[in-house]
Amino acid sequence: MTTSTLSTISTNPVPVIPPYATMLGFTRYVSRTGPAKATFVGGLRKQRERRSGFNPHGQLVKALKADIAFRTGGSYLGGVVALVKERWKPLYESLRAGARTYLASLGDPERITLIQTRDALASVGPLAVKINPHFGLRFEDGRREAVRIHFDEEPPSVELVTAMLHLMARHMDQILPDAEPVLVDLRRGVTHRLNPATRPADVESWLAGEAAAFTAMWSATAA
Repeated sequence: MTTSTLSTISTNPVPVIPPYATMLGFTRYVSRTGPAKATFVGGLRKQRERRSGFNPHGQLVKALKADIAFRTGGSYLGGVVALVKERWKPLYESLRAGARTYLASLGDPERITLIQTRDALASVGPLAVKINPHFGLRFEDGRREAVRIHFDEEPPSVELVTAMLHLMARHMDQILPDAEPVLVDLRRGVTHRLNPATRPADVESWLAGEAAAFTAMWSATAA
């Protein structure tokens, strides 16, 4: 190896990866405590460096949206297990019943319209967070909902629910104007909505502190 090559290697800057999280990643982070927070942030940073990540629930969301849009009463959900790879079939089978329950809970399919939502990029303290609901709904009486689905085996913590609904509400003008943010715990068929007793300023202060700690941990994992 020549001297000039060594010089080139030594002077090339290490790429700086700015701190970033999806809404799911950030709200999972705030649910954790102690050393688990740093471990989780380190894992997110590695995924970002490798540009890795796969959404195993994509086909299920498409089937649910199709049943809402075409008012087919669950027929798309009925066939979705056959469409996924063998390794994902148990997951889809475990989620399908809850998806059908949620679909039925929406009421008369003729009175609901599937509508598109937009993603938003939020600044939470020093952290950039991508806000990305799964879909929107418009009801016959004019109500609108921006829906995010929770797929995990464990129910969403109070912290996760609070953070996610607050972040969606905070950017609803971009996501789906005049809509209510909703988090659907699909496995248990529970729909979470904003707690009217919660003070947005308190949540904002809490999330800013969490974001500052997240950013510090992100930088520390690069060392």
